[in-house]
Amino acid sequence: MAFGAIMFSFSANKNIEPTMALTLKQGSTGEKVKTMQKKLKNWGYYTGAVDGIYGAKTVSAVKYFQRRNKLTVDGIAGPKTLAAMGISSTSQTSNSGATSSYSDADKLLLARLIYGEARGESYTGQVAVGAVVMNRIKSASFPNTMSGVIYQRNAFTAVNDGQINLTPNETAKKAAADAMNGFDPTYGALYYYNPAIATSQWIFSRKTTITIGRHVFAI
Repeated sequence: MAFGAIMFSFSANKNIEPTMALTLKQGSTGEKVKTMQKKLKNWGYYTGAVDGIYGAKTVSAVKYFQRRNKLTVDGIAGPKTLAAMGISSTSQTSNSGATSSYSDADKLLLARLIYGEARGESYTGQVAVGAVVMNRIKSASFPNTMSGVIYQRNAFTAVNDGQINLTPNETAKKAAADAMNGFDPTYGALYYYNPAIATSQWIFSRKTTITIGRHVFAI
């Protein structure tokens, strides 16, 4: 199933007004286009100017991203493609004035990553994978956004093989919420690997913090 086929919320806000789905395509302009271009450029999909203008180069970059992530390849950034990039596909206002560090798209993206990487692990093992993502966001050595960390080139097997696009179950959603709320059973780990299949000598050199299920967590 393509990324963004479902949406869920980790918290209720009675003051949120109705939302409208956003679609960006050739000819679109504005900050959302600029945000998308920045992400695509950081991930190596886009080589044009970050100018907020959805031109031919942006279309080509979006198609490249869609092919790599098993989405419909049409060059149009609809809700599913935007969600895959960690960009909110809705515009909404809130009367409460409350803000959150992460969007619902971020929360869904983390749940998908957890489900793709660790759905066969214990609940703690699933939270641990989410915690590694959160630790990377805080680290100066990695991108500082959810989508930036998850879509960093070759960072996660589930992104490379398309399992990021599977629909997460309730366990993965809860694990994502707990990781985002600060539960870190890895003791600050920035990496994890399965020693039965890992081949990188570099990863074996990292200091182990804990082993949970099939995954070794390290710094």
